[in-house]
Amino acid sequence: MSRKTHHVVPSSGGGWNVKRGGASRASKHFDTKKEAREYGREVSRNQKTELVIHGKDGKIQQSDSYGNDPCPPKDTR
Repeated sequence: MSRKTHHVVPSSGGGWNVKRGGASRASKHFDTKKEAREYGREVSRNQKTELVIHGKDGKIQQSDSYGNDPCPPKDTR
């Protein structure tokens, strides 16, 4: 089962895009990474997906799971 994701990625024309994993077009475009990250988190929470945040170089900087995490942390009790 593949995981569902949303990505915050740099736009070739400047600014930042939020895209669903596998999509060729952006869901929404933003001038700042902060705005894109906030929107991406909201969408990921609502759709229970993983949010993957990329840097300007395209490399993954951070990911947050808002759905069924394939690697949940072990219970520390």
